[in-house]
Amino acid sequence: MAIFRARRVLWRSFSTISSHPLRVCIVGSGPAGFYTAEKILKTHQGSQVDIIDRLPTPYGLVRSGVAPDHPETKNVINQFSRVAQNGRCSFFGNVALGSSISLVELQELYHVVVLAYGAESDRVVGIPGEDLKGVHSAREFVWWYNGHPDGRNLDPDLKNTDTAVILGQGNVALDVARILLRPTSELAITDIASHALTALEQSSIRKVYLVGRRGPVQAACTAKELREVLGIKDLYIHTKETDLKITPADEEEMKNSRIHRRIYELLSKAATAGPSQPSSGQRELHFVFFRQPDRFLESYDRKGYVSGVHLEKTGLKGIGSGKQIAIGTGQFENLSCGIVLKSIGYKSVPVDDLPFDNQKGVVPNVKGRVLSDNSGDPTSFENGLYVCGWLKRGPTGIIATNLYCAEETVASLSEDLELGVLASTTRLPKLGRDGLLQILDNRNVRVVPFSAWERIDKEEKRLGSLRNKPREKLISREELLKVAGSE
Repeated sequence: MAIFRARRVLWRSFSTISSHPLRVCIVGSGPAGFYTAEKILKTHQGSQVDIIDRLPTPYGLVRSGVAPDHPETKNVINQFSRVAQNGRCSFFGNVALGSSISLVELQELYHVVVLAYGAESDRVVGIPGEDLKGVHSAREFVWWYNGHPDGRNLDPDLKNTDTAVILGQGNVALDVARILLRPTSELAITDIASHALTALEQSSIRKVYLVGRRGPVQAACTAKELREVLGIKDLYIHTKETDLKITPADEEEMKNSRIHRRIYELLSKAATAGPSQPSSGQRELHFVFFRQPDRFLESYDRKGYVSGVHLEKTGLKGIGSGKQIAIGTGQFENLSCGIVLKSIGYKSVPVDDLPFDNQKGVVPNVKGRVLSDNSGDPTSFENGLYVCGWLKRGPTGIIATNLYCAEETVASLSEDLELGVLASTTRLPKLGRDGLLQILDNRNVRVVPFSAWERIDKEEKRLGSLRNKPREKLISREELLKVAGSE
């Protein structure tokens, strides 16, 4: 009942504000959503911004995507909290676009709708055996160890095998490898989900293979992430000597990219600095280059379960501009394992009445303005509809990338306001927040305002203090809503 009382207070508190303010709804409360809200509030004095999210908790990727052993990266939450506490901004959790309220309804209620709900699905490899048990996406695994409500039931089998294969060599792949290999005593003092910590403490995984289609010069990770995984205590690191040989084309790539050169140097140094063989019981990290998955192999002993990956050897082919792509050679080999984690990219999902490019996994847009269709006509826009973050540009970049992305989208919005492209806020008032809350109330949607999130936050920190952790995440919607509704 506390949540509904808070809702009535919100209705009253905002009924006295400027008669026709610019009313903006942002869908998604991750970095893209909060950076957009912050920019709008600063740029458009008097505007009202509402942020909705399908989860009862805010912060999106910062809460459920950033690795638990990267607490410094999560400090941006302090900035986002100040945005949510702005008198002209409201957060409404547990409100799902599509089921709680439609896009068309939001467009009727608000002058501006900004879609920033990120990428909550995965690209598929598209090879035989992808549906075998033990084949998971890295996103699912990350959600599992970060206590995302939709990832708590993943239950990856870490006991019946000593080998894991990770497809991909980007930052997410390195995060996953680090969580599998890092001493659990170090993870125990982070905000990792308790069920994940227990499973990792009982894990039999001792070998992790990071498989990439191209070579060490083209590895997609950052130097910071690579240094961190290479620095794990008592870890044997192996890369085939032949994989580290570079060509003139590789030299050209490194000449044009200081980052690529640094990554190659780190990988080369790690491969030669340690012993030639692992010691007994030592955990192992193997970088496997120039390989692409051809099919997942089924276990003879455990029908329906993965037992390995059939890999095709690749070579590099120049495509101009100093870039090289991987091409198959027709030579194959098997890599045995009991679990596979696919880290080949996140993918956004469409909603009803939203133009969507299924091939690219993004909403077609020009500088954040949503195009009416996929035809590429840059003059045909959806009036008042904008996009930001991964949904706008694809799942690339770091958290701060969303700041620049938001600035571009808000600049487009501001330009449209100035040119009169958007309906005049004085001639066309919108119900905004009041209308949204009324519809949700009629549909018995249990809205979680920011004050209720603060109760969740307080309880998680209290539970964490009992275990010498920064917080103990509540991982089910039922738990979250129960604490959110308590006084």
